[in-house]
This record gives sequence, C-alpha cells and structure tokens, in this order.
Amino acid sequence: MQANSNYLESIGQRARAAARKLARLSTAVKNQALLNIARALEESQGEILLANRRDYQAGQHAGLTEALLDRLMLNRERLAAMAADVRNVASLPDPVGEQFDVHTLPNGLILGKRRVPLGVIGTIYESRPNVTVDIASLCLKSGNAVILRGGSESIHSNTALSRLVREAAAAAGVPEDAVQFIEDTDRALVGQMLSMREYIDLLIPRGGAELIRRVAQEASMPVVTGGIGVCHTYVDRTADLQKAVDIAYNAKVQRPTVCNALDTILVHMQIAPQYLPLIVQAWGQAGVEIHADSRAMSILGPMESPRIIPATQEDWGKEFLSLTAAVKVVDSLDEALEHIERYGSGHTEAILTEDYSAAMRFLDEVDAAVVMVNASSRFTDGAQFGLGAEVAISTNKMHARGPMGLRELTSYKWTVLGSGQVRT
Repeated sequence: MQANSNYLESIGQRARAAARKLARLSTAVKNQALLNIARALEESQGEILLANRRDYQAGQHAGLTEALLDRLMLNRERLAAMAADVRNVASLPDPVGEQFDVHTLPNGLILGKRRVPLGVIGTIYESRPNVTVDIASLCLKSGNAVILRGGSESIHSNTALSRLVREAAAAAGVPEDAVQFIEDTDRALVGQMLSMREYIDLLIPRGGAELIRRVAQEASMPVVTGGIGVCHTYVDRTADLQKAVDIAYNAKVQRPTVCNALDTILVHMQIAPQYLPLIVQAWGQAGVEIHADSRAMSILGPMESPRIIPATQEDWGKEFLSLTAAVKVVDSLDEALEHIERYGSGHTEAILTEDYSAAMRFLDEVDAAVVMVNASSRFTDGAQFGLGAEVAISTNKMHARGPMGLRELTSYKWTVLGSGQVRT
C-alpha cells in the first residue's frame, strides 16, 4: 500500500511540475502536439486495434454486457473519428490568455479577467478508450496537465493510447508528464487518487452511477459529475408525425449504448393513436424492445409484437443503454413536464412540437443541461456542439454545464492595471 501511495504521489508531483510549464506554452506548440497525436492515431492503427482486441476478448470472457462491449470496442472508423476530433480541437481558438470583461473604474484602474488553465485535471473513467484521447487533447490545448485512470477492462487499449499521446505531444515540445496514465489496475488507487487535493485541481469521473456517486462523496477536491443520461423525448399534440418518427428513431437506434440516447418517450394522448404505431413499426425494424404503459399498451396491443411488454415502475427514470425504450401516454404538456422533473437526470430532454408556445415553455421550465426542440438527443456531444471533443457532459450547475470543452477547462484571474492609485 505504501508503494502504491508513493507511486501516485510521484505522478501528482510530476503533473504539477508539468502544468506550470504547459501553462506557458504557445498555441503553436500545443496545436502541433495535437496534430502529431492525430497523425499517430492513423499511423498506429494496427498496434492500437491489437491492444483493443485483447481487452474486447477479455471482456467477452468476463461476461461484460453488450453496452459495455460496444463502448469498449475500437475499429478503424472509430479511430479515424478520434483523429478527426483531435484535429478539430487543434483548429479551435486557444482560450488561455483571453482577456474579457475589461472596463475602467472611476478611479482610472483598468479591470479585467484573463483566462488561465485550471492546473491538473484528474479523471477516472470506465470502458471507453476514446476518452483517453479526448480528455488528453482538450487538456493539452487548454494548458492543463492530466492524470488518467481508466478501467481494468480497457487497460491494454488505454496504455497503448496514452503512450502514443505522450510521445506525440513530447515530440512537439510538450512536457512528457503533461499526460500521465495510471497503468496499475489496483482498485485501492482510486481511493488514494480521491485524496490527492494537493496535486489535482479538478476531478472528472466518467462511468456508471456507482463510480460517479463514490467520487462525488469521497473526493477531497472539486468534482464535475454527469454522464448518467436518463433522456426523455416528449411528442406534443402538434408534432409533425414523420419528423417525430425520424427523430425518435435516431435518438434510440443510432447508438443506443451511450448516455445521450433516448430512454423514455412521452406522447400526448391526442396524437398517440396516430404516432405510436408508426414509431413502434420503425423501432421494431431495428429490434427495439418497448416497455409500454397501460394507455400505450391499449393502442399497441393489437400489434401483438413480442417486443412490446407492459412497463413497470422501474422503467421510469431508467437509463437502458440498449435497444430498449419506455413509452408513456400523457394528457398534457404539464404532465410531461412533471414526469421529466421527477425522473430526469438533468442530462438532455427534448420536445417535438410545431407549437411555438409549447416549445418555449419546455425550454423555460425543463431543468437539464441541454434542452432541445425538434432535434435528436444524440446531438448532446462536444464534437457535435463544435467544441472539438468533450471531457464530460456535466449535470452540475456550478462552473460548467453540458458538454465540457476548452473554455470549461479554464478559470480566470482578475487583472488590474493602475497608474499609481492608492485606496483612501
């Protein structure tokens, strides 16, 4: 245990030293580091996929769910997308050093704020190897050192990717210890990492509810929580039927194992008889299992599909992470809002409507990080929002909310320019 403690303390010390150097690097050096990483991802596909195959086969043997296996799996298409995201981050404006809110006080003092890196970011995450590259890239561009702690199920993938990132960034002049990956899979290290307030300025957990709950309760440093996405789509009485089918199909089917996929669809009673058979037919072609409340079941029952089963109380507020969706018929927008208030996780909520006043009420009254009108919840993503990538999707209400990109990884300091003023 003492050896592990010394191991983590050494990582923390080196990260803190690297952060001081990284904060002073030019945008050109940081961008070159990112371009090096993107190129390395493309040139080292064979090595990365071989490491990922070891993790995937071990996960199958260990009985990981299909959702976790999908999150774990890399292929050439996903690696190409990772490289594209890194290049997107390189193309974005560097937030570090940005001066804003500048004004002159009556006494002549020129007051302003300047963006600065947070320092050292720590992250604990599960399953998804792309997180290693996404977070490292955003931290490098925003001038932050990062300590990465991935799950044991993706240890070979993450080790290969973190080494690639470190070497590619160092070749551009970035301190090698700006990116560090904890290769020891001892779970005791998680608890020790949570106590490293002296070295870690912000901790970001990404994974299941159990991990996020533990980090939020035990961490000694500030924490950004999120990632649990119980996402609702409400189909209002004025919704365009075809548009509503297309959006709900995309939100559920396009990638069902991620946090911004649709979990529950709420349908206004006036449109339910026309809409439900259409969306069920579309979902049925993709193999979606539907958990329908009694009113929806009375409409869908004649379809006699084995994939339509009665919903239970446990289906409301559940993040399915699979080709499963809950369906509930509601009497009004008010009932939909009440359901979302009770069962939502504060991640992403959507309304499908042609009624402007209903859309505005939904935007005003739903308390979530992202609220959408006539769009798929799958758009809640840093890359889709033009942030290049994301370190997390925050459901916090302080500091950062929603997809966290470059600016969300900075703080600011006040700058005061005087000409000899003294306080009387």
